[in-house]
Amino acid sequence: MIRIFEEIHVDWLSKRRILVGLSVFLMLAGLASAIGRELVPGGTGAFNLGVDFRGGTLVTVDFKQRPSPEDIRSALGKSGLGDSIIQPALDKDNQVLIKVARQGSEEEAQTQAQVDVGQTKVKETLSAFGQGGKLSDGADWEIAGTDAVGAVAGNQLRNQAVTVTLLALVGILLYIAFRFEWTYGAAAVITVFHDVLVTLGFFSIFQWEVNLTVVAALLTLVGFSVNDTIVTFDRVRENLRLHRRTSLYDITNEAINQTLSRTVITSGLVFLSVVAMVIFGGEVLRPFSLALVIGIVMGTYSTIAISNPIMVWWQQRR
Repeated sequence: MIRIFEEIHVDWLSKRRILVGLSVFLMLAGLASAIGRELVPGGTGAFNLGVDFRGGTLVTVDFKQRPSPEDIRSALGKSGLGDSIIQPALDKDNQVLIKVARQGSEEEAQTQAQVDVGQTKVKETLSAFGQGGKLSDGADWEIAGTDAVGAVAGNQLRNQAVTVTLLALVGILLYIAFRFEWTYGAAAVITVFHDVLVTLGFFSIFQWEVNLTVVAALLTLVGFSVNDTIVTFDRVRENLRLHRRTSLYDITNEAINQTLSRTVITSGLVFLSVVAMVIFGGEVLRPFSLALVIGIVMGTYSTIAISNPIMVWWQQRR
């Protein structure tokens, strides 16, 4: 195996108070941001929810010559509709579907008034692409249809997502407890919870858009974080068999040092790929990419700073 660090001997556990303190600070900062924004009357809420979660208006537009999705998104952004979803039609070359986020209250999301507001805003924006009207009369674009769309991830789906996530954490706990011990499983679950909470905290603080791609990124993060943790725990278990008279504290430090090259190489390659997505992926992929960037950094960090110190602390008090 390629090793970046040869014969490294760092006492990671001696720095656990500083590292855990940093994690607590990040979690509390995110929690404070979410609670504070939720309590502000007329504010955006804890998170900047995208169209997937808020619902809105679906506007179908036929163009004489279809602009690029980037040009349409840029024009919508100037009108305050930058979070709209733009999807070129698959069956018609010059047709575009534009999903505009809900403009009024949640109760108004399915009303004709909501449809009218969304259509009016889109018409105002499309004036940048020429004269609207009927294509048959020589217009540059035409509104082919409008409809109210509900939130793809409504309350029921949100509850289901939370349930599935909790079941996944229970599954992780049982699996690692079976392979190692239940204290290892508990440490891994706490680590995953930490990574997800910190990532969501950044989305609340900076008000990055939260949509279904972010949910997918968080689920990816769960698997990534657990994988790193299991690799280190497996080395701890192996070292315990080889050095029965050595303390768990020293064995865990050695296990972290032995797997550090593998962790840095694996996480580093994934990190570089995701950073490229942030830079070149465009607005559509940006929320997904940002969630993965933060998640990969926190997942690598928490393997060293959270899971192992918790496991050692728990084992020493049994």
